[in-house]
Amino acid sequence: MDFKVILQNTGATWAVNLILLVAGFILLVKGADFFVDGAAGIAEKLNVSTFIIGVTVVAVGTSLPELAVTIVDAVKPDGGAVIIGNIIGSNSLNILLILGISALITNLPSERSTRRIDMPFLIFSSVLFLVLGVFAGGYSTGRTADGRFFLDGTMTWYCGLILLSAYVLFTVYNIILAKKQSASRREQAAAAAEVGAGLAVTSPEELKWYQKFTPWYEKMQVKTWFLIVICVLGLATVVLGAQLVVDSATVIAENLMGIPTEIVAMTVVAFGTSLPELVTSVSAAKKGDVGIATGNIIGSNIANLLLIGGVGALCSASRGIPFTMEGMVGGIVSVYAAVLIFGFSAGSRTKSLGKVAGAVMLVSFVLYYVLVFLNQYVFLWYLPSDAAGAAAYFTCAVPV
Repeated sequence: MDFKVILQNTGATWAVNLILLVAGFILLVKGADFFVDGAAGIAEKLNVSTFIIGVTVVAVGTSLPELAVTIVDAVKPDGGAVIIGNIIGSNSLNILLILGISALITNLPSERSTRRIDMPFLIFSSVLFLVLGVFAGGYSTGRTADGRFFLDGTMTWYCGLILLSAYVLFTVYNIILAKKQSASRREQAAAAAEVGAGLAVTSPEELKWYQKFTPWYEKMQVKTWFLIVICVLGLATVVLGAQLVVDSATVIAENLMGIPTEIVAMTVVAFGTSLPELVTSVSAAKKGDVGIATGNIIGSNIANLLLIGGVGALCSASRGIPFTMEGMVGGIVSVYAAVLIFGFSAGSRTKSLGKVAGAVMLVSFVLYYVLVFLNQYVFLWYLPSDAAGAAAYFTCAVPV
């Protein structure tokens, strides 16, 4: 299904595609929200920790927009340009923006297993994705007609198998960890039920008509069939929203503004597909549920790199996913973001991400995107394609 609308009247094209873009964002957020509610409700019946739920079920749920966007773009005959930018753009947004905002709201402590396993694995996944994209499928370099240096790499289908295999190992680890935690979580749940038994509950008659939906929705969430229904509906809504976002954003940027596809993917599309993570993590941080807030971001980034990157490479078949200079630079920033949260978590006395960490992440986010646009339209700083030119470039620091 194609939602690209290009009319003869430029103003009408702007208006229609902006409406489709906003509608796509809304469907992405609400669809992912319903999916997360259903999947997390089912997972909680297994009595696992909020971090495990966040790093697995919630992370995959909030990564559904990226997955949907990837599949939609990968299966197109001329597709693939949006995939890399979407993945690395979303990962940078997830850590530098979303986790930065969450850390400013409240301290985000990290468990020992998170610092020893999950965060290092995120760094490993970021490096693996970057290396496979640049080197595994073969690459070529050269210069465009206006003198800009370009890099054309390819993430092939067998790179997808490697990424998916790594994600399977990560998932198996979390399943084993969840089983170890289930017994103690059952005891905690029973104790919490006893404590909450005496709490006062607002009478349904006292609620206004629009307030009665929430109690009904929460009541229905104890039913397994209802959780399955909202999972399916949420997934379908996410797929539709992803199609709207990709097509409308591409038309606006490429046809109306002349912006390169990779820049569109790293900004508009990446932000739109990261909205579920933003809503989930910020909401969890406000409620003090730091396990969901941090687990969601770490797990979502790992899922973006390994699961979504792997699926995208496989769906593109023999054509592969194009990996350009923007992808390489964004991949380096993705590695930097992963190292940043690990350094702050492991290096602080409280073993947590606090306000200083949040401020550093937000400043890094702003600087990254400012430099992306300045480099694209002002400085035109691109790396030389030969060793001698690279030495001269870094020695003299002269823009090419």
